Amino acid sequence: MTDSSLFNFGAMTRLPAEPGRVRLGTLSLLRWFAIAGQSFAILIVHFGLGYDLPLLACLGAIEASVILNIVLALRYRASRRLSDGETTALLAFDQLQLTVLLYLTGGIENPFALMFIAPAAISASSLNLRNTIALGTLSFAFVTFLAVAHEPLPWEPGKELTLPPLFVGGIWIAIVLGIGFTAVVAFRVATEATRMSAALAATQLALAKEHRLSSLGALAASAAHELGTPLGTISVIAKELSRETPPDSPNAEELRLLLSQVSRCRDILARLAHHDADDPFAMRAPFAVVLEEAAAPYQDGEVEIRIEAEGDGDLTIMRQPELVHGLANIIENATDFAERRVQLRARWTPTEIRLEVLDDGPGFSPDVIARLGEPYVTTRPGKWALTEEDLGPSAPGDGHEGMGLGFFIAKTLLERTGASVTFGNRPEGGARVTMAWRRSDLETMPELSAS
Repeated sequence: MTDSSLFNFGAMTRLPAEPGRVRLGTLSLLRWFAIAGQSFAILIVHFGLGYDLPLLACLGAIEASVILNIVLALRYRASRRLSDGETTALLAFDQLQLTVLLYLTGGIENPFALMFIAPAAISASSLNLRNTIALGTLSFAFVTFLAVAHEPLPWEPGKELTLPPLFVGGIWIAIVLGIGFTAVVAFRVATEATRMSAALAATQLALAKEHRLSSLGALAASAAHELGTPLGTISVIAKELSRETPPDSPNAEELRLLLSQVSRCRDILARLAHHDADDPFAMRAPFAVVLEEAAAPYQDGEVEIRIEAEGDGDLTIMRQPELVHGLANIIENATDFAERRVQLRARWTPTEIRLEVLDDGPGFSPDVIARLGEPYVTTRPGKWALTEEDLGPSAPGDGHEGMGLGFFIAKTLLERTGASVTFGNRPEGGARVTMAWRRSDLETMPELSAS
């Protein structure tokens, strides 16, 4: 029983997100900052320190960035979302402009060669893996070129600073490793953030769906109350007309039919008005009933589900949508991997409630058990569509594909009810999911919110 797979570098592809992760205005603003910094550094070195450098050529390289920003500002809105290709092209231009400036001012011997890390970090945090690798390769090529070909480093008039080749090689290695390390870290963090955001959105959809189901009983009772008065009026009028109509009249049979149908409607509305006594979505129910409700969709499968519930006194809890939906996801996963039997073992004391979901399947893999409960951890063939149909528990044996959200949604929802959820394997084989609550957390009315 497992719903996980390791998150390795080979699988570091981001979820399909909305097109255009980066705004044009953001890149343009960063470029203006770079223009200001480059201009300040060039002018200070030339006029402030008196070091000789090709001033006009350097200002020309800076001017190219100025022209690009002006053209983009005139042609496009700052709020325009750039595609991955457009973002890659603009960052490649920034790398090329920086390469030209560094070529004119000492290559990688110039301390400002460290700025090559900036485009790599931006691409890793906002672009897909292919474009990030492309920009990383371009950075590597530019840095390598600057290590062997460049103008002399600006220095005091009449003097020339020549660094030993070994030292220059060390600078090259440091810059290359810095670009690579920064890109990997930024990509990993951005990927995790994207996955977590999408998983939380899926959890909220699942919870909202459960809340809509929970509201059906109240809506039915309200409709019964509202319709009771007009049906009563129709019944009174029909009875009066029936008394005034001769038994042999052509309308007598229609009036009798009308009265019978009105009576039937009133019976149906009466049952709806008192539906809360038997409704599985009622707010209060014995704990064992809630377990049976969560397991009901999977009782007709090939796997037997046994429920054992006992403890100190009767246990009646508030039926929370989070609780039912979370338990259903756990039970669904257990039935998917069990061979013959799934057991729900509930025990409670005056202060604590403990529930174990046990199966006789292969158990959790040792290499993934530590990551259970995280989003997008699955061994099933995956799909990335976040639709409502993907979120609800599905019937056992339906061949559904896994998104790796089952345990994440279940754990998140159960923790909202106050549960502590742990995953493990049974000594005799099979998986064990253990949930523990303070008894007061389930017996009192929570403040539910779908947001």
